[in-house]
Amino acid sequence: MIGYLKGKVLYSTADYALIETGGVGYEVYCSASAFSKMTDGAQCEVYTYMQISEANGAVLYGFSSIEEKNMFLKLISVSGVGPKMGIAVLSAMDISALAAAIATQDVKRLSSVKGLGKKTAERIILELREKVGAMGQSTTVADGLPAAAVTDGDEDAVVALMSLGFTRAESVKAVAAAKAAGATGVEQIIMSALKNM
Repeated sequence: MIGYLKGKVLYSTADYALIETGGVGYEVYCSASAFSKMTDGAQCEVYTYMQISEANGAVLYGFSSIEEKNMFLKLISVSGVGPKMGIAVLSAMDISALAAAIATQDVKRLSSVKGLGKKTAERIILELREKVGAMGQSTTVADGLPAAAVTDGDEDAVVALMSLGFTRAESVKAVAAAKAAGATGVEQIIMSALKNM
């Protein structure tokens, strides 16, 4: 599997970029975030996911960061969400906004993504919150603080960070630091926490 590419952008279209590395040109269907870091003729790097199917053969999808790729993998694990829809969701909102929408169960915001219906948005929220909830639910976190030190209002931010692949301990610590720095509201706390992780 091809998990990462670094090379020259030969050209790009609205859908994909042709990236030359080692004398081979790869067509990579990228998220908006990955596209924003590309310029035709310049060097670029993308984290990739390769889908192999009978209908389409091998298709590469590109992401600006490993966190964005991990969120994509979580999205496509949801029944009814394929790679093209996963890219569409990540192109419509960045990973912190998406994590916040999932954590706060914001169906309206998710279903505003072109091609994503209300039922699929609800399924994304249900399945990803369950997966996150099943991850390391320990009773203590970093520095020996009890998990109960996280208030109900902060739990959504913690769940959102965990959905991005951070441990519960890391998430609780980051949320506490973000609040200490003056962040308020789930989205602001998540964005502040991500900058410091």
